[in-house]
Amino acid sequence: MNLIILQLLFITWPRIALSNCTSDIAIDAYQDRVSKKNKWHLYTFDDGTTSGFTRVLSTKKVFFEAISARSYVFTEFPCQNLTDTSYDALTFSLRGPENASYVLELQTSASCSTKEYASNFISLTGVTSVTQNFTIPLSLFEGANLEAIKSIVFQDLTLGDWEIGETELSRTETPAHSISREAQDSSNSINSLSSTITQQILRRQNPEPCEPHLIDDFASQSRLTFLFYNAKLFPSSDDGTMKPVTGRVDTQTSVIVADNHVTLTPVNDKSYWFTQLGCLKATNTWGGIGMTIKAARGTTLRLEIGSDPTCTNTNPKNVAVSSTQLGWNFDGTEKYYQIPFSKFPGLDTDHLVTLLFSEMSKPVTLGPIALYCGTSGSAYTIPMITEPVESDEKIPTTKGQSVLLIDTFMNKDSNSLGFYHGGDDSVAATIANSRLTINTKGNADLSWYTQVANGCRDLTPLQDGYLHIAYSGSNAFTVALQQHNPTCNDKIRPIPFTWDSVEASRYSNSAKSDIYVPLTHFNIDRTKSIGFGFQGFYTSNPTTLSKIEIVSSVPSGFLVPSKLPTASLVFSCTRPNSFAFAIDDGEPKFAQRIVSTVAEAGIKVTFFTVGAPLLDPSTNLTNVYKGMLDSGHQVAYHSYTHPPMEGLPSLAAIDWELNNDIDAVKKTLGITSTYFRPPFGTEGARVRQRLESIIPGSKFVMWSVDVQDYLWAQSPTPENQITNFENDVKLGGNLVVMHYLYETTVNYLPRFIAIAKSTGKQLMRVDQCMEDPNAPPL
Repeated sequence: MNLIILQLLFITWPRIALSNCTSDIAIDAYQDRVSKKNKWHLYTFDDGTTSGFTRVLSTKKVFFEAISARSYVFTEFPCQNLTDTSYDALTFSLRGPENASYVLELQTSASCSTKEYASNFISLTGVTSVTQNFTIPLSLFEGANLEAIKSIVFQDLTLGDWEIGETELSRTETPAHSISREAQDSSNSINSLSSTITQQILRRQNPEPCEPHLIDDFASQSRLTFLFYNAKLFPSSDDGTMKPVTGRVDTQTSVIVADNHVTLTPVNDKSYWFTQLGCLKATNTWGGIGMTIKAARGTTLRLEIGSDPTCTNTNPKNVAVSSTQLGWNFDGTEKYYQIPFSKFPGLDTDHLVTLLFSEMSKPVTLGPIALYCGTSGSAYTIPMITEPVESDEKIPTTKGQSVLLIDTFMNKDSNSLGFYHGGDDSVAATIANSRLTINTKGNADLSWYTQVANGCRDLTPLQDGYLHIAYSGSNAFTVALQQHNPTCNDKIRPIPFTWDSVEASRYSNSAKSDIYVPLTHFNIDRTKSIGFGFQGFYTSNPTTLSKIEIVSSVPSGFLVPSKLPTASLVFSCTRPNSFAFAIDDGEPKFAQRIVSTVAEAGIKVTFFTVGAPLLDPSTNLTNVYKGMLDSGHQVAYHSYTHPPMEGLPSLAAIDWELNNDIDAVKKTLGITSTYFRPPFGTEGARVRQRLESIIPGSKFVMWSVDVQDYLWAQSPTPENQITNFENDVKLGGNLVVMHYLYETTVNYLPRFIAIAKSTGKQLMRVDQCMEDPNAPPL
């Protein structure tokens, strides 16, 4: 009998409760989340070899991700002599990647008074992504001394997410040797099992080659300074001690990420920055931590590594050395530096928890941080990421019937048509000498507008023409044509009703002086045009505009690019008499209160979730959203680390956010979606184009009811959130944005729901209010 058949037998092996025996012996119910110990006050842990190791008390299970060939989970228990008992098996529940395998190790001693132990292994396959109950006869551990059983280890796990349930020593109805008797019906069964065990032992004697262990690759500003995670999703922060910065939504301090590097600018010698290691076992594998550093000549700093045998990081032993003691000398160039563990006396390399940089005399720039194998290493190599390839197809030119001069910037407050022009920030945009200069300093959330009407204007007579923009400087921005609401009424929400966007650089000539966009590339109802917006500036380079007009044709030789499809931009429900609460992620501690409130209200809502916290078991958000899905609510995408996505430096960076969010939601919740809400509401052509490319037919969901919790929740007048909600609802808004970030917002949610119900509209999910044919029926 081969191993797969054996494994299936183990799953279905029957258990009985014999009247002359006591109950099964519980090894671990995985219910102590703090001490990493089991009911016997002995350790159940992973020594930092997995990611996201977390116990869930309610289900008596432990969850983790096997991230390398060295990932394992062990549990110790008081030495058991089973020879004169009826206990003859191990019982537990298990879930893993589909068709996964693992090795189960049983550790026994010569006697219960002996410290040394011997290991016996069996290899099992056929694990599925559905939780199954296993009963493993102890007789399969050939040669194991059942007079002194001390611990078990789950190891050699297929990479991916695992779940282990309550583990017990138990009894089987049929003597274990009956497997051997049944196995005799299959040829070579004993030899097959013996061979597998022998191969397993040999493989352990010849371990796989060591690989560097990444701590942080600095792939994302927002992962590090908005969510405060490193690459392993362990905490990392400066706790606000570095030099403050302004004008950024993704960081408040000068911990600045760019090109897989982080720059730290201290205020004084009290500034520090740390990254946690997750109780990592480095002994006999990794000899230290390495990274590239660029710092001015004469720079000094202090490095501290913490270890904690309890893996709680509540009372770590910290050992510090200076850069001088390590022999480091900086000269303003980037070089590779090593932090050998041998230089830190008394460091427990079995339980590494934290790396901390402090007492920096000058700014320093760090490259990717990784553990190196043995006694020496080299700079961690970032995998090559290629930019997505977009269509460069050209289309035939057209000839318009007339022209329209819109703006030559002769007036501060109005354009050439006499209508409004202006921006979100008077500092970011200035008009002088018949030119508009825009420099948002990389803040992609700021926009500048010029209108073609005070209400609606029909541009269809000009639709064979082109929007012409004379400019100099950067063309790294978005151009949008805004559409009014169906009745062109400025007194009802939403306004604008929608808009479509194009990427300015795609429509620029090679001299970078003129942009020509076919009006037909703005996929809106052009009979209800409001005007043009200039937004999504994603570099710190200024842009200067000298003319905006609609022309009938393009210059000879200008090649017009094809239109790249963009995700549909929506601000309101389309179903008559509908209203939808769309709630964005917030503080995990408030999640259960949100769940309870919507359940008491008897409504269905939509949650837009950030991917990275879903993968962090300590947030419990995966379990929260699983429960919400089971209750009929909708869960959709909100990026992976919550950056202002149009402000990201490349299409590859945008794809990284979208794809990782999609993967995280699929991995944790088992679902996909066609709905996406942009962090901070930051919109632009690039992110909408990439979203549509990755998820065809997707919706880019904004809002028409804003509680403005970010302004008022922690102010002296938090009740303004209710005022804002009421005002937007009175003006016809029916699609909500709110977060469960703040106590007051969560407290006001029942009021928000009551106000929405008082309109007589039916409350529902976003996909239902958008009349999505794939949404569940009302």
